[in-house]
Amino acid sequence: MASLMENLIDVLNRECTEYEGLLDLSQKKTPIIAGGNLEDLQKITDDEQNVVIRINHLEKQRVEVTKDIANVLNRDVEELKLSNLIEMLAARPVEQEKLTVAHDRLQIAVRNLQRVNEQNKELLTNALEMVEFEMTLLQSMKAAPETANYNRGAYNAGNTMGVTSNGFDAKQ
Repeated sequence: MASLMENLIDVLNRECTEYEGLLDLSQKKTPIIAGGNLEDLQKITDDEQNVVIRINHLEKQRVEVTKDIANVLNRDVEELKLSNLIEMLAARPVEQEKLTVAHDRLQIAVRNLQRVNEQNKELLTNALEMVEFEMTLLQSMKAAPETANYNRGAYNAGNTMGVTSNGFDAKQ
């Protein structure tokens, strides 16, 4: 049982380190989103994807270790939560303390990551709204009224005010 607890604590600590790394990347992403630098955003997103792959691998390890602990304790793995496990370790204060520290550290990292991701989501939503506004503005400029100019034959020779090109000009 002691080695299983050590394995669980080790996996939780490594998982927490990965979450903290993901948090760091998400915090770096915030000014990049605000600045609209798509190249840097893509690089950070790729880095985040690599961290998520490592977190998923560690999560599988944690599930396996938890299953083994549940088998040793003769408990249902679905009902065996870290907080329950911490309470069960009252007779082993050293392991209880290590597990508590790992649990608390993981909770803080995940909570902070959720907060930063919510901020980034809001920034991205605002950026998309701005792009939509600019696209609507460009489209409305195309539909601007004509001027009331007539030529010698009394035909309307008015020009359209605003943008007259057919389509989106990426150079504008």
